[in-house]
Amino acid sequence: MSVLEYFLPEKLLEHFSITHIEELGCVSSKKMFLEIHLDENNNLPSGYDSSQYESKGFYPAKTIQDFPVRGKAVYLIIKRRRWRHKDRKDEIIYNDYSFIAEGSKLTKELSDFLKGTGRYKGGYNK
Repeated sequence: MSVLEYFLPEKLLEHFSITHIEELGCVSSKKMFLEIHLDENNNLPSGYDSSQYESKGFYPAKTIQDFPVRGKAVYLIIKRRRWRHKDRKDEIIYNDYSFIAEGSKLTKELSDFLKGTGRYKGGYNK
């Protein structure tokens, strides 16, 4: 198990690969944050025949806030793949992941934590 698996949402690295990590921020305000860029692995959703579909790149990246690390905000920049049927060109498929909280830009784990403390007022309902 890599060290990053302890800091990222559970099972994230089973589906995504880290492309790079950046430490960013404003020097004058001393507010630093981490951006972890992840691209989805080229694995079709279960139940689809890989000989019938081809990878057609990525959807636009989504930014999701995760738990802070050592006092720095952490943002996951996630790029999800899409696949197109080789014969039916208008048929596009993609994976659906449940680790992102419905109606929020937080990971499910983080929104559950904040909901439990009474500080999260977002739209996620269990």
